[in-house]
Amino acid sequence: MTTPGFRVRPARTSDVRAIKQLVEPLVHRRILLGKELVVLFESVQEFVVAVDDDDRVVGCGALHVLWEDLGEVRTLAVADAWLGRGVGRSILATLEDAARALGLRRLFCLTFEVDFFTAAGFEPIGEQLLVDPEVYSELLRSPDEGIAEFLDLSRVKPNTLGNTRMLKQLA
Repeated sequence: MTTPGFRVRPARTSDVRAIKQLVEPLVHRRILLGKELVVLFESVQEFVVAVDDDDRVVGCGALHVLWEDLGEVRTLAVADAWLGRGVGRSILATLEDAARALGLRRLFCLTFEVDFFTAAGFEPIGEQLLVDPEVYSELLRSPDEGIAEFLDLSRVKPNTLGNTRMLKQLA
């Protein structure tokens, strides 16, 4: 996706250090959960980045599959200088297109940016369980912290205080 001043493309391994640098201030402000550099490299194929005309990373976001019909938007971040210029919306639209291409029907996010995600069609879900008991028991087997956040497990509550669990039904 291309917009004046920036474009969104799949992340490359050469972008990982820039992604880390972009999200680190948000980690320190407790807006995003921190990820080790190795974890970012391991999941680079889940990321898209927004780059400026000089190919510098100005935003990022990831799509992580949770189950056959369910994905999570993760690590959506935009450089302060690029806020309000459509970067976040473009990244999210790209991730939603990728989710549809994979056959996902629902997208989950855990966020402080409720207004942004509400404007994009996400709705708060509170503590309701969004999968049947059989799927829930399968998801419990995952070591992934994002799945624990989706399931609203008590062990992740200290990391998620103040965040809102949100869901979007994809058309």
